[in-house]
Amino acid sequence: MHRWLALIIGVQLLLWFASGLIMSVLPIDRVRGEHVVDRASLATLAQGHARAPLDIVLRQAGAPVREVRYRMLAGREVTEVEMADGSVRLHDAETASAIPRVNAAMARAVAVRSYRGKSAPPSVRAVTSASTEYKGVLPAWRIDFPDQDSTRVYIAQNSGRIVAVRNGTWRLYDFFWGLHIMDWKNHEDFNTPWLIGFAGGGLALAIAGSALLYFRWPRKRRRKS
Repeated sequence: MHRWLALIIGVQLLLWFASGLIMSVLPIDRVRGEHVVDRASLATLAQGHARAPLDIVLRQAGAPVREVRYRMLAGREVTEVEMADGSVRLHDAETASAIPRVNAAMARAVAVRSYRGKSAPPSVRAVTSASTEYKGVLPAWRIDFPDQDSTRVYIAQNSGRIVAVRNGTWRLYDFFWGLHIMDWKNHEDFNTPWLIGFAGGGLALAIAGSALLYFRWPRKRRRKS
């Protein structure tokens, strides 16, 4: 049983160990693109700036609101309203009037302002469906920087926030992550029958090997009296 399990499970065990080693070696800040895109920096709100009263903002929202945030977006102070259903709307901070969805030019400006690398001018394209690389808020804008790491910045159209950064290091990490969890298509489901079955087989392989080790361990024979 140990031999057959080793033949069936052995290749996947090698993939588990190899992928786990590679994912642990890759710096997580490079995987997330933090070395080239600064998502943490926040523009300071102007002191004494006139803002619409909160009750007017809630009235303009016209639906149950979970949270209201004030922030800067491309040099403009906006009110970000998160609805009870999780959707996000933008309003002008001064008048509380609704702001249309973030357009391509504004998304490009946000990405360029956060970009810290060296690249030629980026291109912009709309994203309307999920893919292996991006499964976040839709619709979104994808800003492609033609640098050596093929950096892509995804910006949600409803909020203008950077919601994902993808680069060569992330793609390498994601490839081995898909091998590790045995979800070769979507790279996100770690409860697949394949993974459960091979994990159970790996446990049986370890138990069988431990039993063999016990029964075949050399023992000192007692002298016959």
